[in-house]
Amino acid sequence: MPQAPTAPVQHPEVHEIRGADGACTVELTGAWDIRALEARARNLQLRLSEAARAGVRWDLSRVQRMDHIGALLIWRAWARRRPTQLAFAPGIEVFFDKFDAPGVGAQAQSAADMLALVRMLGARMLRGLDHAAGMVQLLGQVLIDSMALLRRPARGPWREISANLYRVGAQAMGVTALVGMLIGIVLSYLSSEQLKAVGANALIVNILGIGIIRELGPVITAVLVAGRSGSSITAQLGVMRVTEELDALSVMGIPHTVRLILPKIIALAIALPLLILWTSGIALVGGSIAASHELGISMHSFLSSLPVAVPTINLWLGLGKGVVFGALIALTACHYGLRVQPNTESLGIGTTNSVVTSITVVIIADAIFAVMFADVGISLQ
Repeated sequence: MPQAPTAPVQHPEVHEIRGADGACTVELTGAWDIRALEARARNLQLRLSEAARAGVRWDLSRVQRMDHIGALLIWRAWARRRPTQLAFAPGIEVFFDKFDAPGVGAQAQSAADMLALVRMLGARMLRGLDHAAGMVQLLGQVLIDSMALLRRPARGPWREISANLYRVGAQAMGVTALVGMLIGIVLSYLSSEQLKAVGANALIVNILGIGIIRELGPVITAVLVAGRSGSSITAQLGVMRVTEELDALSVMGIPHTVRLILPKIIALAIALPLLILWTSGIALVGGSIAASHELGISMHSFLSSLPVAVPTINLWLGLGKGVVFGALIALTACHYGLRVQPNTESLGIGTTNSVVTSITVVIIADAIFAVMFADVGISLQ
C-alpha cells in the first residue's frame, strides 16, 4: 500500500500573526536543528528577540524538526522562562523540559562557579609551590657551584660582589635616608600627641627606639630595596635571557649561578644590614627633632637615654633581619629573572611579580621573626 507523501522540510522561519482580536502570535515553522540553523542562527536570533514581548502567544505546532541547539536558541529569546501561552508540535516539548526544570540552571551555574573557584585556587597554589621549589633548587645550585671557590678563592667573583655592593648599597643611601627621616618625624609626631595626653613624655624614646630599630627600620629598608634593587636584578637577568646571553655563558662553560646570582645574594646580604643601620639612625634623628619640638626633649637627652631604653639585642636583631631579608630578596629576584621568557611582555610581568613576591616574602619573614623573638629585647625601663 503506497505511503502518503511527506511534506518537504522547510527553512526555519519566524512569523508574526495578528489575530482578529488584535492579539499577536509568533509562529515558528520549518526545521529548527543544527543543520538548518547553521547559516541562519544570527538572523533568527535577532528576529526572535524582536518578537519576544510580554503577552505574546507562541505557536510551535508547525515546527517540523528540532534539536537541543534550536531549543536553546528559542529558550534564550524567551529570557530562559516559558511563556504563559504556548503551543507545541508533537515531540517538541521534551527539548524544553530540561531547560524549564526549576533550579537546574542556577544549580549548574553555581556548581560551575564553585568548580571554577576551586580550580583557580588550586592552580595558584600549584604555581606558588612551583616557585618555592624553584627558589630552593636555585639556592642549592648556588651552594653546590660555590664549593669550587673554596679551593680557588682567587677565581671568586669579587669584582661582581663589589659592583653589586655599590649599586644596591651606596646608591640607595639617599632614598633610604629620606624615607627614614620622614618615618621618624611622622611616628614621633603621632606618638607625642598620645603621650602628652597621659603625661608620659619620656616614653617617646622607648617607642621610637623599639619601633624603628627593631621593626620599622628593617622592614621599610627591605621594602625599598626590594622595589629598587630587586626589580633591577630581575630586569637585568630577564634582558640577558631575552638576548640569549645566559645561553652563551652556558655554552662557554661558565656557571651563571657563580658569576651572576652568588654576587647579588652576597652583596644584598651585606649591604642591607648596613642600610638598615643607616636608615634607622636617620629615622631616630628625625624622631628626636620632632620630639624636641613637640615634647621639649632635647636631642642630646633623647640620644643619651636611647641605649638605656632600648637593649642592644634589638640592634643585633634588626641587623640579623637585614641579612635574611637581603638574601631572600636577591634569591627571589634572581629566580624570577631566570624564568623570564624571550619576549618583552614576559619581562614586564616577571619584574612586577618579582617585586610583589619579594615584599610579601619580607613581611612573612618579619612575622616569623616577631613570633620567634617576641620576648627578647623588650624593656620599658
